[in-house]
Amino acid sequence: MILELSLELSRTIAEDFLKNSWPCVQAMIADMNTFGAENRKNVPLYRYVNGQRNELVLDGDHFFLRTSVEYSNPQLTVEEVQGIIAARLLEVCGNYFYDHRLSTCGQQEIDEICRILQNPSQGKVITFLLNTDDIEPDRYSMNPLKESILTSEQSAFPAAAVKTEKLQVDQKFAQKYDGSLISKSEIARIAYHLDCCNNGYMDMVDKVKYEHLESLSKSFGIDLCPYSMRLPLTALEKETNEGLLHYIIRETHRDYGSVECVYRCMGRSMKNLSTLLTVPQSSKGYGSKRAARGRIYFDGVKLKRVKVDYRTVNLYPNAIDPDDVSKAIAEDSLTIEGDKFANYDFKEVPSSPQFFLYSLASPEDAVLWHGIGAFGASELLKSYTTTRVACARDLLIKGLIEKYGIPSRLPPQFNLVPSHMWVHPTHRNIDASIGCIENLKDMADQGMSVEHLPTDKYIR
Repeated sequence: MILELSLELSRTIAEDFLKNSWPCVQAMIADMNTFGAENRKNVPLYRYVNGQRNELVLDGDHFFLRTSVEYSNPQLTVEEVQGIIAARLLEVCGNYFYDHRLSTCGQQEIDEICRILQNPSQGKVITFLLNTDDIEPDRYSMNPLKESILTSEQSAFPAAAVKTEKLQVDQKFAQKYDGSLISKSEIARIAYHLDCCNNGYMDMVDKVKYEHLESLSKSFGIDLCPYSMRLPLTALEKETNEGLLHYIIRETHRDYGSVECVYRCMGRSMKNLSTLLTVPQSSKGYGSKRAARGRIYFDGVKLKRVKVDYRTVNLYPNAIDPDDVSKAIAEDSLTIEGDKFANYDFKEVPSSPQFFLYSLASPEDAVLWHGIGAFGASELLKSYTTTRVACARDLLIKGLIEKYGIPSRLPPQFNLVPSHMWVHPTHRNIDASIGCIENLKDMADQGMSVEHLPTDKYIR
């Protein structure tokens, strides 16, 4: 009975995806036909299986498709699950129709696609999760550990620095949002892993999410446990000074002209110089980009110093209670001399670059965004796209191809169509945990629509 239900769910989703998102499959195949990984190095990834971390190194010549989950909430949301399923569909359909050179899809092809979806990623296209480890642990006011995150004074910490020894489930949160943001079974899963995660917040979140994804894989009849990568702090900590992210920070802070070029990519004016290209962490551990107020100073064309003030700031509300706004509580100031960026060493000045810069270190050959235009930021995508074009033309961060094997091509951009994103059947929120959904058929029946975003509309 369970097998029949899972096959029904996977077929429902696959059929709707192919009906509504066929142009995306065609775009994937077109890009695969011209794809060349150039001299990209091997890609280290990981995932949790039965609670144990498994490491894997893949050849750089794979076609990597990026989606993501968040460290701002340990529970899986319907948005995250939809993103993983959509990425697996893009991956499997891309591989299948590329290999078979087919331009149409019938029932026989759908049967084979559903069969392949039951297995982990294999073939030319590989799905992976890019998990950003510099995000605040309760960015969207939906973390059931929220009260202890505040009382342990970690609300303005990057997720990579958060420790679990003083964290516990907020029972008021659990009761208030039971059935709309969180479920009792998820609370129990979080509490269990909180007690056996060796004080590592991100490991705890990964274990919770992967354990649930293992269960959902059986329910949906689709393997939903892709490998992951953490950026930027985990990578910066492991790098030598000659590593890619160190190089990006050095090159973007080389002089006035390099900063000006990045500002143009962001669509920002050089008048105030208040947007930091990388946000230095405070000695107190603060690293929230929202809480940081900065200023860049020059002496002629030479970078003189960077000043940062950390101040308490509101973050974001969840979709159920607009008055429940999370906070990053911080009070501190620091000044970093310019040569610390020109000769950057993360061990001396731990900092987090802006996403559109550090995502250059992600081995992504195609990208799946979540609701750009409604739930996702169009301006961020423009910064991302414009920066990649500038790098490909050697106008910014020169030598990425030769030095680090960063592809010169711009990855195709796919997007969960905002009007067709999965929502809680009663509360209609995309940030509901998947554990709140009593019948997963309610999700499958909402369909699966992905769009191919036109690159030219997202270049400044």
